[in-house]
Amino acid sequence: MRFKDKVVLITAVANGIGRASANIMAAEGAIVVGVDNHPERLDTAMNALNAAGGRAHGRLCDAMDQGQVDAVVAAVHKEFGRIDVLVNAVGGSTIIARPSALVEEHSLDDWQKIINFNLNGTFLFTHAVVPIMKAQKGGKIVNLASIAGRGMSVASGAAYAAAKGGIIALTRKLSYELGPFGININAIAPSLTLTERITPHWNQRAPEAQQAQIDSTPLRRVAVAADQAKVICFLASSDADFVTGLTIDVTGGQSG
Repeated sequence: MRFKDKVVLITAVANGIGRASANIMAAEGAIVVGVDNHPERLDTAMNALNAAGGRAHGRLCDAMDQGQVDAVVAAVHKEFGRIDVLVNAVGGSTIIARPSALVEEHSLDDWQKIINFNLNGTFLFTHAVVPIMKAQKGGKIVNLASIAGRGMSVASGAAYAAAKGGIIALTRKLSYELGPFGININAIAPSLTLTERITPHWNQRAPEAQQAQIDSTPLRRVAVAADQAKVICFLASSDADFVTGLTIDVTGGQSG
């Protein structure tokens, strides 16, 4: 019960890594406040947590709209009196038609969509939550980066790599700003992970391309959402009280 009675705010909670993280934290005693901009999927995710005996509350919000983000964070703080953990799980590359296009093939609109969805969404929730955590003299923030942000994914486009690299740098910088207030901030950098959004793209790959991906991974499989969520939950828990500014690669040993 690492999260007993902790108020945990998780973005992009309706699917994928956000939902897998919510499942673990709710099972370990957290009060989960899940944020998403898809009302039906959000309801489904929160109802499933409650049916399993958890304590879950859904909040509709566009993570790229500062007004909505600030309002949701203020309402959560007013209702529960604190925010102990923030998981910035919003992000991804598939919001544009050709996420792996070469840099000269990207439009400025594509570039801005990717940067906004990944880097700006992480900034806005962090920006809103930090004053609360400073006032309560503690908290945990976990961001979702990617091995693309380390230049380790040839399949990712430049915009996605830049956005995730920005999250890695932001995490490191904020560890110095927030550490004196008892706030830990860390990130994970996943390799290809078979979430609901990514699995259809994986299934479109030729069998030999899938096998090449598996063969390039020492653990000889592709990650699923729970693999990433387990490391997020470690970083969000008291087990990681002396860890901050770190980005952990969760790749099965893949190095490129």
